[in-house]
Amino acid sequence: MFTHIISNDLQLKLLEMRHAEEMFKLSDHNRVHLREWLPWVDDTKSVEQTKEFIQLSLNLFADNNGFSSGIFYKEKIVGCIGLHSIDWRNKQTSIGYWLSADQQGKGIMTSSCKAVINYVFHELSLNRVEIRAAVQNSKSRAIPERLNFCNEGIIRQAEWLYDHYVDYVVYGMLKEDWKIT
Repeated sequence: MFTHIISNDLQLKLLEMRHAEEMFKLSDHNRVHLREWLPWVDDTKSVEQTKEFIQLSLNLFADNNGFSSGIFYKEKIVGCIGLHSIDWRNKQTSIGYWLSADQQGKGIMTSSCKAVINYVFHELSLNRVEIRAAVQNSKSRAIPERLNFCNEGIIRQAEWLYDHYVDYVVYGMLKEDWKIT
């Protein structure tokens, strides 16, 4: 099992099938909170669908093309973070994440992002990582801003989210600019 210890209370663990029920319960409990920004929420209606997501994530990891990790705070899963597919030719990737509403404001996601970014630059030897967030999603945007990512602009109507388009802010970080270890 892939585990990265960030602190005594915070760990990232590669999602495995044994996490499916707990992960589904967490996303189901946070359905209204997550639905505002994530397009997969309405399509995730069962533990079986969560298992399918975990299997896809394990396949990405096995193919060295990304991963999804559970964020464990005080030994309880509170969210998810991972790398979307990796562009090995151009040495770049992007990070996606979400966190339970009741765990926000504790620095959990900032610390988790730092760990993943360090992994991207120091273990995978990639050159660039992006974080994209909806223009109106101030909490998600606060993470790359806090970590000194460069705001590279807005992609208009980047995603269809249930009944409307959402514009994304693109944040980028280059290995040479990454100062936090």
